[in-house]
Amino acid sequence: MKNKLDKYFLSFHIALGAVYDNKVRSILTALGIIFGVAAVIAMLAIGTGAKKEVLDQMKLVGVNNIVITPIKQDLNITETSSDDNESKEEESKQKLSRGLNLQEAQSIKNIIPSVERVSPQVINKTNIIYDGKGIQGTFTGITNDFFHIYSLDLVQGNFFNQYQYENAKQVCIIGHNIKSRLFPTEEALGKQIKCGDIWLTIVGVLKSQAVDSEQIDDLKLNDYNLNVYAPIGTVLLRFNDRSIVTKKSLKGRGRDAKTTPKDRNQLDKIVVQVKETAQLKSTAAVLNKMLKRRHSGAQDYQITVPELLLKQEQKTRSIFNLVLGAIASISLIVGGIGIMNIMLASVLERIREIGVRRAIGATQKDVVFQFLSEATIISVAGGLLGILLGVIIAQLITQFTEIPTIISGFSIMLSFGVSAGIGVVFGYMPAKKAAMQDPVSSLRHE
Repeated sequence: MKNKLDKYFLSFHIALGAVYDNKVRSILTALGIIFGVAAVIAMLAIGTGAKKEVLDQMKLVGVNNIVITPIKQDLNITETSSDDNESKEEESKQKLSRGLNLQEAQSIKNIIPSVERVSPQVINKTNIIYDGKGIQGTFTGITNDFFHIYSLDLVQGNFFNQYQYENAKQVCIIGHNIKSRLFPTEEALGKQIKCGDIWLTIVGVLKSQAVDSEQIDDLKLNDYNLNVYAPIGTVLLRFNDRSIVTKKSLKGRGRDAKTTPKDRNQLDKIVVQVKETAQLKSTAAVLNKMLKRRHSGAQDYQITVPELLLKQEQKTRSIFNLVLGAIASISLIVGGIGIMNIMLASVLERIREIGVRRAIGATQKDVVFQFLSEATIISVAGGLLGILLGVIIAQLITQFTEIPTIISGFSIMLSFGVSAGIGVVFGYMPAKKAAMQDPVSSLRHE
């Protein structure tokens, strides 16, 4: 057993010496592996980063959500087109429609069994002022379902209670950045801030949300950290001129709310959370039928299923990454073929050396192991350099293009294993050819 190990060690030592003695040739031989592994590492890093980005986006838009938004049009404008009758018919439907309102949000929750939660929202861009300091932010009217749908937690204070909703109290919950900018050194709870023309008492502060501006723009979201949230009745009663409502109408779910020529929609958005992902498409279809009937056939709303759109985006990215990975794999195969060609040429150059080894007692297995070791050393060294190059490329991609990349331990181990495997697979033919040389003929070779 010890004798066999000594033979293997000697063969490995000879192979290592051959690689070292022919440094330039070895480096050139390994180039295909280096670039192939680097490409695989970079592609896997981009793919993993893209997958995480989509998962983060799904978390931002909420799980199992359907978003209904109004298609806003000026009721006083008459469109002119080639199909005048169709245009007038659509215009008359638009005038009969009451737009998105609180009653619809409540009806959706009560009528459709697959619906878990409903969040009607009124969104306003405004100045937020405290003690002479002001910042630009978003003032949003919501219900408590909003916080559950988007998995938002408080770091201080409490969520709104039923009394505050029903009586449209002037209270608010602020985002983390509002707190840090307006109250950097003092307690925010109990303080009053001014949003537009109304004063609100702070009853809660949200935990910081890890979002970037690009995600906010891509997903058409508001920055939770720069939002001020108030009961939806408070915003409709005291802030907006789009819908004239009273406390009585709020308790009646907005049934007697009147609209203004400026905007007939009470709401800017209704977010519907479905109980199961499998029910998203069917629920969206039911919502479309329900809203079309309630809006007198007018298509003055848009229904979007963000999760399905993001999953389609993820599928598209996966196919793209698969294609890029296949291209990178081809370069690895080309690198393996390069190793095989150089090793075959090396066998022809070293026929006499092979004959000497066989003459002093080396077996065919020893020669096979020697040349396999040489091919594997070149391939593994190329793989290690390729991993290093791939990590650098991934970092440069993130730095200069802002495309997120994540290098996982799996991708490194996979690349290392593949490079070692290529050395064994493509080194076997030259090794076998070397072992099959006739010792006597080899010694005569010049």
